[in-house]
Amino acid sequence: MATLHLMVGLPCSGKTTLARQLETKYSALRLTPDEWHIRLFGHDSRHDSVESLMWDVAARVLVLGVDVILDFGCWVQSQRDEFRSRAKNLGAVFKIHFADVPEEVLFERLKARNDMHKEGTFFIPEAKLKEWIKIFEPPSSQELDSSDD
Repeated sequence: MATLHLMVGLPCSGKTTLARQLETKYSALRLTPDEWHIRLFGHDSRHDSVESLMWDVAARVLVLGVDVILDFGCWVQSQRDEFRSRAKNLGAVFKIHFADVPEEVLFERLKARNDMHKEGTFFIPEAKLKEWIKIFEPPSSQELDSSDD
């Protein structure tokens, strides 16, 4: 049975690094929106459209019996609940991978990321990360425990 691996965490928390490791470990299809978005559209605001298209691909791949890693972040519980439900409806197992790091580490990594201007990543202003920290809902232990094994 295929597994939907959902990456949860803020920018610079290490989600994509972990997703790359899981991609190898599980021979899974990894879908990281920033990589597709920048190649297709540059640095514009079509992120939701890219994630929607990626979900369509992910759903088909899960039905084919292949694990999928969605490197979306899923900052609020309602988003995670929606993907849990979608996985269940497809007959897939659901697993959350939470990249949890202290705020000071997020800001250190953000500075390094922005200074490098690495291809395939967006520049994120520090003020934006501060806004996102305020709206982020870390998964509860109960939510993490309810991931399928």
